[in-house]
Amino acid sequence: MSDNTAGPDGVFPEGEAGQAPDPTLEMEARIRQLEKEREEFLNLAKSRQAEFENYQKRQAREQQQEKRYAQEPLARDLLQPIDNLERAVQAAAGEAQSPLAQGVAMVLQQILEVLKRHGVKPVDAMHQPFDANHHQAVNQVPSPDHPPMTVVQVHQGGYMLHDRVLRPASVGVSVQPTESVE
Repeated sequence: MSDNTAGPDGVFPEGEAGQAPDPTLEMEARIRQLEKEREEFLNLAKSRQAEFENYQKRQAREQQQEKRYAQEPLARDLLQPIDNLERAVQAAAGEAQSPLAQGVAMVLQQILEVLKRHGVKPVDAMHQPFDANHHQAVNQVPSPDHPPMTVVQVHQGGYMLHDRVLRPASVGVSVQPTESVE
């Protein structure tokens, strides 16, 4: 037999006024709680899945970039010998018909062709507008024949690997000549 008196907190032990609690209400409340938890876990799982997919895409992109630019250190190391071969060809310009000058020019061309096949190409600088991303200005040249900030001298050629600058071209840039007062 049950006691019909309220406990110290004012609640009857078996529900209101001695009645047993409704089991369907308790079950519905429990179902709502479980559905809420299921939604939280489902959202968490979807979030983690999206994070993982983004991670995989980022890794694939980084791997592709790494593969595309893998030859960058070798290309950078070859720039100085290329410069030396270019200087040798320029120094032998008066002896253009000599077999040695022709041989050096051919070797230079072969190296440039190999680099070109691997995505390395020279920066076209002469008579182009100065671009700080591809050129490094080392001097200014007064020139009435060229608009200001136009490359009029190339001291050292620049090179690109695909869309990255391996080395900017060292250039002389035109400026308006100053008029001398006489």
